[in-house]
Amino acid sequence: MKKVNLRELYPDVYKTDHFVEVTEDVLETIRSAERAEAAYDRRMYRYKAHYSLDCDNGIENAILLKPQAPEMLLEEKQFQEQVYAAVMKLPEKQAKRIYARYYLGMTVNEIAEVEGVDPSRVRDSIRRGLKQLVKYF
Repeated sequence: MKKVNLRELYPDVYKTDHFVEVTEDVLETIRSAERAEAAYDRRMYRYKAHYSLDCDNGIENAILLKPQAPEMLLEEKQFQEQVYAAVMKLPEKQAKRIYARYYLGMTVNEIAEVEGVDPSRVRDSIRRGLKQLVKYF
């Protein structure tokens, strides 16, 4: 049995030394994980890879993008419906401009070009509309 300092493995949890006896198999697993992490860091530094090196197999996406619970999906859908209803209560031009800006992803300049107006008018209209939306929530 070997002793392992948990503060070295989990510095954010253990602020002081805390020794635990582990078997040779566990110690070898810990050491191999440390070696693999060090090799990963070396590859990232060597190839200037400031992105994930395991992006093809989908593991990272599966961890980062966890499926939402049905309750969360329902709450999100209801919130989107409330926001849409609030936007539709605004004057027609403001509603169209906010819809184009935030739902369709158009820029202020693109909206102004389509409407044939100055971009500052569109920007001010959207700003006023957002202030009115705050009242609904």
